[in-house]
Amino acid sequence: MKKKDINSSRTPVYRDAGFELYDAETAASAFSMETDPQRDPGLYIYSRYRNPTVVSAEEEIMKLEEAKWALLTQSGMSAVDVALSIFQKGNVIKPWLFFSEIYGGTISFAESVLKARRGLDIHSFLPSGDRYDLNTFEVLMNELHPEIVYLEVISNPMLIVADAVNIIRIAKMHHAKVIVDNTFATPVLFKPLEYEADIVIHSATKYFSGHGNLTAGALCGNNPDFLKAAIEYRKFVGHMLSPDDAYRLTTQIQTFPLRFMQQCTNASMIASLLDKS
Repeated sequence: MKKKDINSSRTPVYRDAGFELYDAETAASAFSMETDPQRDPGLYIYSRYRNPTVVSAEEEIMKLEEAKWALLTQSGMSAVDVALSIFQKGNVIKPWLFFSEIYGGTISFAESVLKARRGLDIHSFLPSGDRYDLNTFEVLMNELHPEIVYLEVISNPMLIVADAVNIIRIAKMHHAKVIVDNTFATPVLFKPLEYEADIVIHSATKYFSGHGNLTAGALCGNNPDFLKAAIEYRKFVGHMLSPDDAYRLTTQIQTFPLRFMQQCTNASMIASLLDKS
């Protein structure tokens, strides 16, 4: 039966575990390209490496964050693992600085995995009341000279808003890599890459999906070296989103801007009513 081009608006679900490589020459070419991976490979090999349905969903994330690349994982925490792990350098240990008001799972990961199991030098920066003090932050940067600064624009769950623009600016002045969890702010409210953040993370389980029926994580960036490292790490540890979940996420993300703006409008109305009561 002859294959026909189908005028579908989205990539179908490719459930293939492995992809047909036809002959030895094609296989050699595919594995050769895998050593220097591109975001969208010319030849697919194995769905733990890359999958066309997942790549199609990643393109939707790229549009939202206006990023040069995006990778999907099976949960927000697996995206955190990929984003942080690509900066580990064996026994070369420089301090890593985490803002204290972030998702509890990330705090536990930093303490139980990065510090206790991998031996990293983990430090925490606490807010002064309901805000982070930038002067105190700059003093700490001068003392620690951390390699990594990790923050959430709007913290989960306490909703502490960080001055992300100036935090990124100060961190970059001290030559730190900046990883921003943008889950609660979303790219509707803030795009960290515009201010030279290195990696942006999302729990796509939250607003991007928005229906409470799948878990997914995303990391985005512009640096091609970070993309290569992230693809390699995701492949080795198996942090790949399933093609079925990627397809559903692609459909759900189409309504994300409408849903999020309505949620913001509703929250503003409730806050105004409570302020008057």
